[in-house]
Amino acid sequence: MWAAVLLGSLGCFLLKFAGLSVPKQVLENARMQKIAALLPIALLSALIVIQTFTTGRHLVVDARAGGLVVACVAVLLRAPFLVVVVLACAATALLRM
Repeated sequence: MWAAVLLGSLGCFLLKFAGLSVPKQVLENARMQKIAALLPIALLSALIVIQTFTTGRHLVVDARAGGLVVACVAVLLRAPFLVVVVLACAATALLRM
């Protein structure tokens, strides 16, 4: 167990060090800045899709999809974040009944 923890810690350190070792001119490149700005959006979208439409190794459409639709509508209506979360949870719970 400790070997896995230490190996994971070393991997995280090396990944962080690799990011700090990138030359400044690469980071100042306009294309790289655009990619860096869009990367969190792509990763969050992928996480949402995986958590909403999969169970184990199977693709499913269930109450979670309805909660996601309600959350999207609430975001489009510019609801506060807490309201979006509560509405999505409530819709998912109601659709599971």
